Amino acid sequence: MNEVVIQKTGSRAVAFWLLTGVGMIMVQVLLGGITRLTGSGLSITEWKPILGAFPPMNELDWVAAFDKYKEIGQFKHINFDFTLSDFKFIYFWEWFHRVWARLIGLVFLVPFFYFIRKKMISNEMVIPMIILFLLGALQGALGWIMVKSGLNEEDIYVSHIRLAIHFMAALGLLWYTLWFAFKLLIPEAARTFQPALKKYTLVLLILLIIQLIYGAFMAGLKAGSFAPTWPTINDQWWPTGMENTKGSFFLTDNPITVQFIHRGLAYLISILIVGWYLKARKILKPGLFSNLSYLPVLLVVIQVILGILTVIYSTNYNTLLWLGVSHQFVAMLLLMSLVFMSYLLIGKKSFQQS
Repeated sequence: MNEVVIQKTGSRAVAFWLLTGVGMIMVQVLLGGITRLTGSGLSITEWKPILGAFPPMNELDWVAAFDKYKEIGQFKHINFDFTLSDFKFIYFWEWFHRVWARLIGLVFLVPFFYFIRKKMISNEMVIPMIILFLLGALQGALGWIMVKSGLNEEDIYVSHIRLAIHFMAALGLLWYTLWFAFKLLIPEAARTFQPALKKYTLVLLILLIIQLIYGAFMAGLKAGSFAPTWPTINDQWWPTGMENTKGSFFLTDNPITVQFIHRGLAYLISILIVGWYLKARKILKPGLFSNLSYLPVLLVVIQVILGILTVIYSTNYNTLLWLGVSHQFVAMLLLMSLVFMSYLLIGKKSFQQS
């Protein structure tokens, strides 16, 4: 009897621990957005897992770090007029981004050993936990690979393709952690059996993943500034200049094409989510799904508005910073809401009939 109580209490505690991790991952993604928008990502030119947790401690250390930054292309071609004070500003955001990643590691590791000691982690949780840690380690490795690729005399920013991989890996970690928490927190009887709507939700998730990838392309290419207009793109519904250029692929490398696809997907996803909501309203069974099915449609409306404003103000640095981060934040909420709906729709048929 006591063992059953411990397992139930342990599952809830582990679930809330995982949700804490979800919140921290969301903050990390937003810090990554701020780091990108402030042009801070290449300011720290070394990877020191332990000593790197501390910023330069005196003026000589700051000058040495600045001198290393002066050796890369971003300084030589863009920030050549930077003062030490300017450098400290961009250094802070990259440093904070890295320190927060270390903090996430500690928040996952320390309670993990505590839960094991207290026998609050069941055998069924062990493999998912290992996968979770591996995904976290992979995300850290991808982040450094991305940064290291831009530490040369030619590149002024990291590749938008690598940026998209890093961003999507973070969202994959967010998705997995959230799903893991749902399995521990939401009983099977609280789900509903709607196979057709479940398939519809999966289609939405696939389209949203593609949209998020193009959102990363938008950010990496600074594509918004190439057409800061709405509803048309530079006064054209079908903009010119979407063809291949030398050494590039227009679907991923052309800023106008990327923005055109990103806008088109936004309209398509919005229409489909409204249709999804109308179908979801027909489910009369009381429960979590019926009570919260409005979330995706509410979030997609907010997201579209933020997306329009982000494009319009893409040439205004200060406004773009906060609009861009807000746009990224709501994108994560939208993804999480659809993941939540998807989880609630995988209930067994017996629960629907009971």
